[in-house]
Amino acid sequence: MSTPLKAPRVIVCDDLHPAALEQFRAHGIDAEVRLGMDEAALIQAVPGAHALVVRSATKITRPVLEAAPDLVVVGRAGVGVDNVDVAAATERGVVVMNTPTGNTTTTGELAIALLCSLARHVPQADRGTRSGDWKKKKLMGTEITGKVLGVVGLGRIGRVVAQRAVGLCMEVVAYDPYLSKAGLSKMGAESGLEGIELLELDDLLQRSDFVSLHVPLTDETRGLLGEERLGRMKPGARLINCARGGLVDEAALAQALDEGHLSGAALDVLEQEPPPADHPLLGRENVILTPHLGASSHEAQRNVAVDVAEQIATFLEDDVAHNAVNAPALPTTMRRELAPFLLLAERMGSYLAQRMDTPIRKVEFTLAGEVAKKDQVGALRLGFLVALLRRSLEGSVNFVNAPMLAGERGISILEDTEGSAGNYTNLIKARVSSEGGRETHVISGTVFGNGPRFVRVDDMHVDLPPGGHLLLTRHTDQPGVLGQIGTLLGEHGVNVSRVELGPHSTEFEGQATAFFSLYDALDDGAIEDVRALDAVHSARRIDMGA
Repeated sequence: MSTPLKAPRVIVCDDLHPAALEQFRAHGIDAEVRLGMDEAALIQAVPGAHALVVRSATKITRPVLEAAPDLVVVGRAGVGVDNVDVAAATERGVVVMNTPTGNTTTTGELAIALLCSLARHVPQADRGTRSGDWKKKKLMGTEITGKVLGVVGLGRIGRVVAQRAVGLCMEVVAYDPYLSKAGLSKMGAESGLEGIELLELDDLLQRSDFVSLHVPLTDETRGLLGEERLGRMKPGARLINCARGGLVDEAALAQALDEGHLSGAALDVLEQEPPPADHPLLGRENVILTPHLGASSHEAQRNVAVDVAEQIATFLEDDVAHNAVNAPALPTTMRRELAPFLLLAERMGSYLAQRMDTPIRKVEFTLAGEVAKKDQVGALRLGFLVALLRRSLEGSVNFVNAPMLAGERGISILEDTEGSAGNYTNLIKARVSSEGGRETHVISGTVFGNGPRFVRVDDMHVDLPPGGHLLLTRHTDQPGVLGQIGTLLGEHGVNVSRVELGPHSTEFEGQATAFFSLYDALDDGAIEDVRALDAVHSARRIDMGA
């Protein structure tokens, strides 16, 4: 355990509930409040700071982190940490914390409020009454008692919604491809959700009178409910989305409402926020739109403020990190020593989560060489596991709950060490498999200096810095194909920084593999155009972070 800081300097960069400052004072910390700082102002302010507290407005970038040699922790009062360069923080041994539980109840209750409002046309009735239109017949609603609610994603918020719906005498069914039946049974016993049926997504859509979305936005879930799946929903059903914009094809939803296939929709999130004036869902009587109110309650704002202050104060006093998104509970010196290996393990987990097409059921994690001899190497396995699970959950995965969440999802974890790392001083190896081993992927990595490198991906030996945006292709192994892909990417304004080529595929005769490291992210149009090339058999985009 490192020595606690006697007079830590804490800067609160965004507007927080006053309870946060009270919490700091209770720990003997007089936090500075400095709001509205841009990057330049932050760079001037952070030298000598030990902790920064943010909500969503302030951006903690790599230059800011580099200007803060004494910084040990960044706390986010909320769930998402998109405004913090987590990779840069990890490289410097700076802990990034969030407060994943503070707004759980608030967001879940909003979904239930929208469900009830949809069922009884509450917004339309209010508008009509205010305009002098006292016509009840055209606002005939439906009871929710006995109706079927389909909950897509049984994370923290999904469980709150399911619990409230059971209390309202609804029948609840759920879809969560990463949750095993044994995990659901255990969850049900602990959460009062016994009897919830786990279904495939299409079966849930066909059976549910109401569908509520509670999954993160990833490449796998983007457009989860497009034209085809919206068409499979039960005629007359209603859709609620309090999760993330982009999960629903909004133009396709407008069409389903126009055609009368769906009775209504309530969205707290949109792909573009705020929406443009010509958005297809604006002005519709059977659509409820709210301005991303998920965490907007007095209780939630107080909860996340108190949580982040308590977590930071505890960390500064005891050097134990609660709800850290990038670091285990280790002393600072050890955490900084393991930092490049931790970043490597996290990137390996993130890559494999995006590489698998089916739910992961088995993880084999092996440390070889000098890194296997270090103390607390279990932290590297946890870092790998956190990154692996975070792709499929709602941002609530941390170094404390990751093993439990893996167990709920039926993932077995095998850990091993080896004395020799072959041609390397250190090596981390990971293999993930689906049920029965029907899909398996392998990755190995090492650290050169302080820089992580992937050195093997499946049967392909590479020297790949695992950062930024990747395009993975399997294509016909013939001259000119790489040029076609590069030209097409150029037409989309995407610049290639390097290409790693694999050998002839042993599984697919006459085909080869390539990794394109890109300066820019691929949008949907670009990836579809790559897939449309005659010589390309498959193409996958992978986001490895900054």
